[in-house]
Amino acid sequence: MRFDAIARDGATRAIERAVAVERPIAVEFNSIGYAVLMATPADLDDLITGFALAERLIERAEELVELDLHPTDRGIIARAMLTPERAARVAARVRHRVSESGCGLCGIENLEQALRPLPRVTATSDAGDTACFAALAGLRDHQPLNRATGGVHAAALATADGTIRLVREDVGRHNAFDKLIGAMASGGLGWDGGFALLSSRCSFELVEKAALANCPLLVTISAPTTLAVERAREAGLRLVVLARPDMMLAVP
Repeated sequence: MRFDAIARDGATRAIERAVAVERPIAVEFNSIGYAVLMATPADLDDLITGFALAERLIERAEELVELDLHPTDRGIIARAMLTPERAARVAARVRHRVSESGCGLCGIENLEQALRPLPRVTATSDAGDTACFAALAGLRDHQPLNRATGGVHAAALATADGTIRLVREDVGRHNAFDKLIGAMASGGLGWDGGFALLSSRCSFELVEKAALANCPLLVTISAPTTLAVERAREAGLRLVVLARPDMMLAVP
């Protein structure tokens, strides 16, 4: 994409720079319109699988039995079919999502849906501090899209010694983590004593995705929110934040 580069002294020149692609992804589950995600249109099968797991519509990747992608001028329609046993979950969640714009008596129900109880994390991580620093140092080498554009997040699966095993990128931090979790579920990969490393701040949604994926240790490059810390403690999820080359903060 063409830009006008403006120097401090006022000089300008035309330059070309790669820009991260962001497209609307309209997600349908069992022919029901469910959500529109603003995402990078790569690894969409992983994204939809991870999103369905994070929304608690499915419990295993195999329960998403079909996915068709339909590009249009305005975006991409992702039509996913879940097993018949999961159809009721879709209908129930859609009702709650529609009511999220409401108020009054429905508010209590919406809050309960927003902060549904999390499962306790049962997996364990064998990664120590050295492994976290090692993964952080190696992450950039696995971010080709961010190197080209400087505008996307990464979610990485790291081994117990800090080796980067798998990475997914997206303009959205939530999407990147959904893609990673979806790829792991589809590929039969587990945490195996390792951990997740995210190039983003630690919001409560990312903590919830980690807990639902039974992730034993979540490391993020930026700061957490109070709710993220509270939800991590509730789920028994180890949390390391503000991970930088010279220091990181472990949540006790």
